Amino acid sequence: MDAELLKECTDPSLKPAVIEQFIDQAGSADPLAISVTSDGRRVLVPRPRSPEEAMAIVRDYVGKAVVRVGITQYPAGVGVKDVSEIDDGLVERCSNLRNGTAMLAKIMRIIARWYGDPREDDKLPQIFDDAVVAWQTGEFQGIGVFQAEDPQPVKMQRMEQVVPDGQKVVGNEEDSVGEIAPIASAPSPSQPEIRDASSMAPDKAGIRIDLTRIGGRGSSESR
Repeated sequence: MDAELLKECTDPSLKPAVIEQFIDQAGSADPLAISVTSDGRRVLVPRPRSPEEAMAIVRDYVGKAVVRVGITQYPAGVGVKDVSEIDDGLVERCSNLRNGTAMLAKIMRIIARWYGDPREDDKLPQIFDDAVVAWQTGEFQGIGVFQAEDPQPVKMQRMEQVVPDGQKVVGNEEDSVGEIAPIASAPSPSQPEIRDASSMAPDKAGIRIDLTRIGGRGSSESR
């Protein structure tokens, strides 16, 4: 991915290597890519030839099915009450990357909070692993991650590097991967789970991604 695009259009709390690994596992190389899933089944839609055609497909299915869009396969409809509010930035490369990586960083903070102590190096690969699965399914430990609130911030290690062949993730204590609240227990069960069409599971995650394993990596089923 273009270095300037990564610099200008992604969440600054995530290293470029992490973002590239995320796109490889859960995203698409095509900024007009649209995935539509209903009742756990993929709906075949024509490949749009223009941003206008892409947005027409999005608006036709949002609220009726799970719709993922663009490079990050961002969940269309998050945070909007009416289809008319959906921004065509969904299919604009830079905007999709900016919104998608910001959402990923939030999901990683939610997961790190659940783990209790995100400063431990050996937790970082699992946090990333779980974040990818949560992105694909829309949930982590019963929480609708796309609509959930961002945890209160404290310092945490930055995700320094994700080796392309899936070998390891290296942390750097002087950086941060956003701000994460370290609590020892899981999120309160009284916290309501927020669901909408965008947080429905497009399909069930299969092979888990083990970033600490030497050799090949698992692949996701959701693309």
